[in-house]
Amino acid sequence: MSPLLESYAAGRWFRADDEGTPLLDAATGAEVARLAGRGPDVAEMVRHARETGGPALRALTFHERAALLKALAKHLTERKEDLYALSVRTGATARDTAVDVDGGIGTLFSYASKGVRELPNDTIVLDGDLERLGWGGTFAGQHVFASRPGVAVQINAFNFPVWGMLEKLAPAFLAGLPSIVKPASQT
Repeated sequence: MSPLLESYAAGRWFRADDEGTPLLDAATGAEVARLAGRGPDVAEMVRHARETGGPALRALTFHERAALLKALAKHLTERKEDLYALSVRTGATARDTAVDVDGGIGTLFSYASKGVRELPNDTIVLDGDLERLGWGGTFAGQHVFASRPGVAVQINAFNFPVWGMLEKLAPAFLAGLPSIVKPASQT
């Protein structure tokens, strides 16, 4: 029997206690892995994202977040061949696989670059100049953009599972918003 797929959720690996159903190689029909009948506790994942992941992510500057995106892109680049091999087993063509994997990694590099080039090395972005709001200059205000608390939930399609996920994850991460990702089962 093939291994039951696990999920990294709420700061740890989750493995369901059922035997799961077979996930088959699209070309050969051979069992590749098993899909659990139940997933991680969604409420626990949201709580972890709000109470642990979100505050830790929002404490980082835009440049620090961008550096982490770049490090992830480099890490995935080093493992590209493994990702290609897995993708083909889902039924993707070699061309679609290259577009998916390389496109996803390229998206990470792009957002990492934009984060450093277009955003300050800070946790907020100033919007406009300081505006006097009271007589005599004793009251003033300025608009700022800051990371919002919460969590992004991504439910991804079966086609382009790498690129589709990373093009949603990268901007949310750069903005300081943790993500919960639910990939399509066959990917």
